[in-house]
Amino acid sequence: MNSENIKNLLEEIKSGNVSVDEGVNKLSDLPFKDLGYAMIDNHREIRVGYPEVIYCAGKTVEQVKGIIEFMNTKENNILGTRATKEMYEQVREICKDAKYNELARTITVKKKEIELTDTYIAVVTAGTSDLPVAEEAAVTAEIFANRVERISDVGVAGIHRLFNKLDVIRGAKVVIAVAGMEGALASVVGGLVDKPVIAVPTSVGYGANFGGLSALLSMLNSCSSGTSVVNIDNGFGAGYLASMINKL
Repeated sequence: MNSENIKNLLEEIKSGNVSVDEGVNKLSDLPFKDLGYAMIDNHREIRVGYPEVIYCAGKTVEQVKGIIEFMNTKENNILGTRATKEMYEQVREICKDAKYNELARTITVKKKEIELTDTYIAVVTAGTSDLPVAEEAAVTAEIFANRVERISDVGVAGIHRLFNKLDVIRGAKVVIAVAGMEGALASVVGGLVDKPVIAVPTSVGYGANFGGLSALLSMLNSCSSGTSVVNIDNGFGAGYLASMINKL
């Protein structure tokens, strides 16, 4: 429930179209719903502008299913990240509208129409191996009603590929740069555009990549101004932040 929903409900009560008891019943789950194993934050969109998102990793299949089953009774679109195919198949039993993105490992349920922004977010990927993290960022941004342009496999090993897509990248309101190995893509993009760049290090790379640590440190040490960095493999965090910037 968001602020607009509450305003509409109060207007309905004021006009007599909804009884006070009905109104109280509709608000009974605010600010949270205790499921025993999880407390669903129904108040979050009112506070921060975005509904709660389900981080599925570490949860059991039944827990994910139960959380989505409750959230499906509300009006918000639903996003679950780091979900398995088994989780999705169980969710489908109670929510036929659920969709699974195997590359991004996301479950989405569209409860209301999404009107995409005129401005867009560019999700730029260094290599094909970085696509799972990039797709998580893209799906996150899209479920939050942002237009997204995907630009894949334009890393520094063949930098001419990046220049070929530069017009699209420069046209974005914010850029997400996803890269493993040494993570150089974010610095290069940051030096070519006048928009904020959100750098996402990935765990893709050989031994000295240290599971994404080398890419993370490279991005943190970038000399390109206007570049910020999220955690290793955190496509969701990048997509969320990009959405906030895109809608300013």
